[in-house]
Amino acid sequence: MSRGEAATAIDVFLMIWHHKTTIFRDARESSTVFELKHIIESILKHPPDEQQLYKDDKLLDDGKTLARPQAPATMGLAFWADDTFEALCIKPFSSLPELPDMMKPQDSGSSANEQAVQ
Repeated sequence: MSRGEAATAIDVFLMIWHHKTTIFRDARESSTVFELKHIIESILKHPPDEQQLYKDDKLLDDGKTLARPQAPATMGLAFWADDTFEALCIKPFSSLPELPDMMKPQDSGSSANEQAVQ
């Protein structure tokens, strides 16, 4: 790749979700959906013909190129299982439980033994 090509190559940043698995990946704007499936194959060991990629619940065409999003694109991934593609399933990230009352900061003034943590 020449220096001029490197300067004009634009990456698309992707977040691909499958159940509780999330893949953060970049790809060239000119990459096809099929090429992205090969990248996924190298990570998750499922061949491209056993994958379906979705954007906003719309199935993506293997021959289409990736559009350049302003922010990272979030995509859904479904695999071939039991003679059909599984339903698209994206599980949200887990959230931390609320702190118990005894661990919450108190509004009273600090004592001489307390130290600010930064």
